[in-house]
Amino acid sequence: MRFTFHGHACVEIQSDKHRLIIDPFLTSNPSTTVQAVDIQVDTVLLTHGHGDHIEDAAAIANHNDATVVAIVELADFMSKQGVHSTIGMNLGGGAELSFGHIKWVPALHSSSFSVDGQNVYLGNPAGIVLQIDGITIYHAGDTALFSDMKLIGERYKPDIAFLPIGSFFTMDPVDALQAAQWVQAKHVVPVHYNTFPPIRQDGRAFVEKLAELHIQGHYMEPGQTLNTANWSVCTDMPL
Repeated sequence: MRFTFHGHACVEIQSDKHRLIIDPFLTSNPSTTVQAVDIQVDTVLLTHGHGDHIEDAAAIANHNDATVVAIVELADFMSKQGVHSTIGMNLGGGAELSFGHIKWVPALHSSSFSVDGQNVYLGNPAGIVLQIDGITIYHAGDTALFSDMKLIGERYKPDIAFLPIGSFFTMDPVDALQAAQWVQAKHVVPVHYNTFPPIRQDGRAFVEKLAELHIQGHYMEPGQTLNTANWSVCTDMPL
């Protein structure tokens, strides 16, 4: 399995038979190396409704005839944006989908989108636990630190976790280090930082701190891929 980081909180997952993307934010992302038209996936997963997580969701879904999976209010919103195939779920819910199993877990944040100058409520923010081809993946979405992350670790024992470290809108690196310990993931990738000045952080320093806690961290530049065959990071190569 391959995980490609596209900057901010956007992660593309390639399994043997499926390609998924989480929180596609590319058009206005100053750090990404791709555009929405470059993305080829069959599923789009959304943790919450803020623009820096859903900006390109409808375009990617329609370009690929892909399904958007999200919390029900956000899935309904995507339908109204012209997405032909959506699946709306809710916190605590799980399902076997084409790519594997998905479970929605809590995140402490907010979720809305501005339409004609008014903020539209788009349901609860969420984290996502995926089980695909024997690999368990936890994408925390945008969240503060919360103690139920211990339960996520105990129940799911993720192989890999994508944790925000930017502060200002989410956990800071200190809280994310605590989250990494609670989640008990074998591998941790910091996300949601350095995209904008308020969330400036040092991803390499965070990974070094993880090592002091005997946790395997992976610093990833946008466009780089982590391969589970040997858990090494390299520049992504087109297939």
